[in-house]
Amino acid sequence: MSYQQYGIDPALVERVKFKMKNPEVKERIKMLLQGVTKADLQNTAKVTRLIGLAAGILGEKLSGNQTHQILTFILAQKIDPNNTFHLIRLWSIFR
Repeated sequence: MSYQQYGIDPALVERVKFKMKNPEVKERIKMLLQGVTKADLQNTAKVTRLIGLAAGILGEKLSGNQTHQILTFILAQKIDPNNTFHLIRLWSIFR
């Protein structure tokens, strides 16, 4: 399933991918997500907070609609950060 089906702008994804190539930004995002569990990634309030914090680190200003689209995408993926298969699947979506 593609992120575009959730209305997420491909230009936004490309900007984020470019910014994640910066080692300092990548480390800050990794620190933000350290210890996040599958339950956390199914909790609307926690995911919304993580999206806001990540957007701040990346210097992206997200509209309420963009935040909702990203939130819906994340919840639908049922991501388990401790499952390598889930991480590989996510990686393939954004390649």
